[in-house]
Amino acid sequence: MATNKWGNRIKAFRKLKGYTQIQFAEELGISVSQLGDLERGKKIPTMDHLETIANQLDISLDELEPQKRKEG
Repeated sequence: MATNKWGNRIKAFRKLKGYTQIQFAEELGISVSQLGDLERGKKIPTMDHLETIANQLDISLDELEPQKRKEG
């Protein structure tokens, strides 16, 4: 599920950058439950959310984007 792949990437980069879920939610201006829903794939991140998340993590949207599998 593509939503969960976004969530997995958000969570991985958040942890890589040393944020707890509480700290990161505060930085983003959203609730911890909203961040949790995004990370678990329960909610689809909007483009605004993705841009804000990427900016806060100091990465590009391309880096945040889940890798697509190559068919072959």
